[in-house]
Amino acid sequence: MTEASHGPVTSRRSFLSKAGAGAGSLALLAGLNLQAGAQDNSPVIVGGPLPLTGPIAADGVEFKRGLEMAAEEINALGGVLGRPIQLAFEDTESKGDDVIISAGQRLVDKHNANVLISGYNLGSQTALQGVASGASLIYLHADTARAHTDLVSKEPDKYWSCFMYCPSELYYGFAYLDFVKHLETSGQLKLPNRKLALITGPITYSINIAKSIEGKAAEYGYELSLYETVQAPISEWGPTLAKLRENPPGLIVVTHFFPQDQAQFMIQFLTNPTDSLVYLQYGASLAAFRDIAGDASVGVLYATNIGVLQDEIGSNFTNAYLARNDQKASPNGGGQTYSALHLYAVAAALAGGPGVPYEEEQNRKIAARLKSMIFRCPMGVIRFDQTTQAALSYPVQTKDPSLGMSHIFSQIKNKAENGHIISPSPYDIAKFEKPAWMK
Repeated sequence: MTEASHGPVTSRRSFLSKAGAGAGSLALLAGLNLQAGAQDNSPVIVGGPLPLTGPIAADGVEFKRGLEMAAEEINALGGVLGRPIQLAFEDTESKGDDVIISAGQRLVDKHNANVLISGYNLGSQTALQGVASGASLIYLHADTARAHTDLVSKEPDKYWSCFMYCPSELYYGFAYLDFVKHLETSGQLKLPNRKLALITGPITYSINIAKSIEGKAAEYGYELSLYETVQAPISEWGPTLAKLRENPPGLIVVTHFFPQDQAQFMIQFLTNPTDSLVYLQYGASLAAFRDIAGDASVGVLYATNIGVLQDEIGSNFTNAYLARNDQKASPNGGGQTYSALHLYAVAAALAGGPGVPYEEEQNRKIAARLKSMIFRCPMGVIRFDQTTQAALSYPVQTKDPSLGMSHIFSQIKNKAENGHIISPSPYDIAKFEKPAWMK
């Protein structure tokens, strides 16, 4: 499936005032296009191996929307050195490595993609790195996976073209513990006990986060009262809730991240809630969670290390994204691929143009540009670790918010709105409020 994205004709001044990306990066791309003139008019094929069907399709749809929006904006500025962006999509079906590899390979061999850009996929989360490495092609993704950082750091000569434009999932564990501890020490939260219940799922991402919390909980003064693994998808939470109600914890952490499953958890939890602070990993950041959970979503805490900030740049993007799609769209999902395509466009223009499959020399020039860039986007700042080629996290890996992607904690205040960022500074716009179900 291929589509051209040419966008409306508009003045650069008008466009820059309305676009959702950082005005500086857009102005840079526009300036490079003006200076260079058109290389030729052949399109730059951006391949999107996305989960467009299956249990994580809600995210896949947003990843597609993000690429479409970015392509329209870039084309309104003259493309990449005069060459228009054209999108090609292949469905990874929310399945494992065999389906993911086939989708990626079709984008390379059938569509002749100049670059591969995805949000996240399931499987081992190293499948598309193999496709990109074999084709000497730039691959940008947000799998949030230690598997990527291990792969690239151990074999840099093989995986030089692979970049994860968000931090690893391992930082979620102690970031959560730091956050809750701060709520307590600052007097914002008084827990009924020191018990912590962990509920995870079958996917490596969820397990890694749960294990990182389990391994550090005692250091923060918390006692693990439950470690439960559920299958996915899951709609009946009765057995798990029975265990929680039998031994009520002060903290409940659900790292299984499917938004529809999390929504059912909250609906069923609130029929007889325990006096517990509930944290839901990532899925609650999506509009699909609030749409299903409704009033049961209010008060929930969630975090993401790649979420749209609620500052001027982030708000401009959110407003434009919702206007382009619909009010139930999820900017946190679309913002990922949107930012990645803008990042690639600038890096390719600075490198002298896009590469093609199996053309190592030009793609290495683009990779070098990506590794050296500090790129401001609606999600914060993308700056790659030179060893792992994963985005650095603020405030976990850097204390400078201008040099890392913010690990944001949000709380849902209204079922009709995205959660409000309550940490970290300087991006917080609201205060933590004790959920209504807590005593």
